[in-house]
Amino acid sequence: MARPSVPADLLLDGVAAILTEDHESGLTALRRALDLLAQEELPTREATMRWLLLVPVALEAFIHHAWDLHAWDTLATRAVRLARDIGALGELPPALIYAGGVHIHYGDFAEAARMIDEADAIAAATGHAPHTYASLVLAAWRGDADAAAHIVEDARAGALRRGEVSLLGAMGYIQGVLFNGLARYDEALAAAQSAIDHDGFNFRGLSLVEHIEAATRCGRHDEARASLARLLDLTRATDSGWAAGAGARSRALLAEDDEADALYRTALEEFDRGGVTVELARTHLLYGEWLRRNRRPAQAREHLRTAFDMFDGMRAAAFAERARRELTATGEHVRTRATTPSGALTPQESQIATHAAEGMTNARIGAELFISPHTVEWHLRKVYAKLGINSRRALPDALAGAPGADGRPRRERRTAADRIHAPSRAAGTPGPR
Repeated sequence: MARPSVPADLLLDGVAAILTEDHESGLTALRRALDLLAQEELPTREATMRWLLLVPVALEAFIHHAWDLHAWDTLATRAVRLARDIGALGELPPALIYAGGVHIHYGDFAEAARMIDEADAIAAATGHAPHTYASLVLAAWRGDADAAAHIVEDARAGALRRGEVSLLGAMGYIQGVLFNGLARYDEALAAAQSAIDHDGFNFRGLSLVEHIEAATRCGRHDEARASLARLLDLTRATDSGWAAGAGARSRALLAEDDEADALYRTALEEFDRGGVTVELARTHLLYGEWLRRNRRPAQAREHLRTAFDMFDGMRAAAFAERARRELTATGEHVRTRATTPSGALTPQESQIATHAAEGMTNARIGAELFISPHTVEWHLRKVYAKLGINSRRALPDALAGAPGADGRPRRERRTAADRIHAPSRAAGTPGPR
């Protein structure tokens, strides 16, 4: 029997320490494991399969305890590539789901949707259940209450039936994001509290962030302070922009005057350092709301406009609407979001068209996406009709201005967040793939 690898040993040591509340040594072990996991040589299919089975444990640890989006990106991207390379159909859908989660946090919802759609298509083709969690997280950030409602209830009923307590925590976190975006703070408070009560390992920290915002908006400041103390305790050992931003913004919600102002600015810097674009946009929103209520309309407009542009670019409808309402209250007219053209490419059509424009054959595209060459050709015919062209030679130019699944032309799809992060990515910081 093969011995576990060194990165596996370090990872399991780190998780064990975190489970026993020794966060400092646990995070030290995780950091030591990261480079090894990212670069470990995998000479055989068996070694690659072991790595693919192990990496979800690493991803959960880096997401929920190290609050490290860059590590999440690095490992998820490698998992997708390795699963494709060896044709591991069972491991590719979860890898795509994790990679999609990265893009949700980068604010690239269209790319996240494409990955989730591909994961679900492969799962269906291989007889596995779809990964509803990822679709719910995306629906929550988009503010799509109707899309989330029935999926949440079905998932909650299944979790209760199977005794999956951690899934109940996930559902509460998802509804916390959804209802905070919709400014339905009483419901957000109840959902986040449920998540905190039902999850002991993965979603507690993220749920505390949602709980603090909802509690302050509901005037439940004692509850917010109790959650803040727990959040700061959970994140004190991390060296993460994501964690530091969450702590600073949550403290700002309970602070006053100059202290709150400084904390909001710190949160913006830290979320920028961590690359968490959705939370960066959300901090501009909360800071702008605070500035408006403190009778600083000119400064409020600056941050609210940034928040609106970022959320509108992502198609995060509920948070964008919150920002629009606040901007209107400052006396600024806000443009109405354009509707999605009926000719927009679906995520799968966009992916197939991109590969074809890069010169890949139908057979190669089919192998990459685990569909038949005939299915590729069928999708391409629909792409040609939508773009008003009749051959793949015209694809590169047509795609440059084509609306994708998010309804925006590719040449204009860079969001405000992309512009904000462009310098750091040029310097080597990981960004959206």
